[in-house]
Amino acid sequence: MTSNAELLEIAATVARRAAAFALQRRRDGVEIAASKSSLSDIVTRADRETEKLIRDALAASRPRDGFLGEESGDSSSQSGLTWVVDPIDGTVNYFYGIPAWAVSIAVVEGDPDPSTWRALAGAVVNPVTKEVFTASAGGGARLNGERIHVTEGVDLPLALVGTGFGYDAEVRRRQASLVADLIGEVRDIRRIGAASLDLCSVAAGRLDGYFERGLNPWDHAAGGLIAEEAGARVAGIGGGPADRRLLVAAAPGLFDQLHPRVEPFYAGWE
Repeated sequence: MTSNAELLEIAATVARRAAAFALQRRRDGVEIAASKSSLSDIVTRADRETEKLIRDALAASRPRDGFLGEESGDSSSQSGLTWVVDPIDGTVNYFYGIPAWAVSIAVVEGDPDPSTWRALAGAVVNPVTKEVFTASAGGGARLNGERIHVTEGVDLPLALVGTGFGYDAEVRRRQASLVADLIGEVRDIRRIGAASLDLCSVAAGRLDGYFERGLNPWDHAAGGLIAEEAGARVAGIGGGPADRRLLVAAAPGLFDQLHPRVEPFYAGWE
């Protein structure tokens, strides 16, 4: 049986290689390949090439494992493990040359469903800043090999909180109405544009808390584990597992203040 530490080594190695590849593609020039849910939801050729690199590398080392990727869909698992991959999280930042994008790779046990899986290992790599965030279940979270931990003892009025917005214009308007209300109740709000990095920022104490609706499994599989292993509570509606309806991440004390503040707004959404 492969240990979580061994799975983490695979995740980190492949993520570093993929991140270096994506960075070189960015330097070569970005080409938009398609749009997805809306004109603002873009896919670059590098997204597809990077995911193929990751998928091929994982298949070579772990041929019986499943795969769930943003660009190429899923394949079933024969081992009970599935790799959940976002080849370039923060594609719009990547396109514009904003240095807040990352390769995110996690391996989970069980079906590739956030409501039931158990994350075993994850890596989030930002090659522009040369930062590698990693975690394994029960093994803690690290940034470039050094242990990281969430900031404790911050109450909501002094919290720096991250969030994100959907691609649909009407959804963004509704989300912005919550931010307009909340911004007077916290220190400030940040919108970084890459969920994996938002979660890693909570883990490293760069954000005190984070919430978002509409995340896909690959958006938070690795980052969610990293935040949890750094001491954050990560949960969704009703305090259950985070899913597309809601994800809130913060140190436990702040979570108890932030979650009930944002949950009622999202609980009634379809």
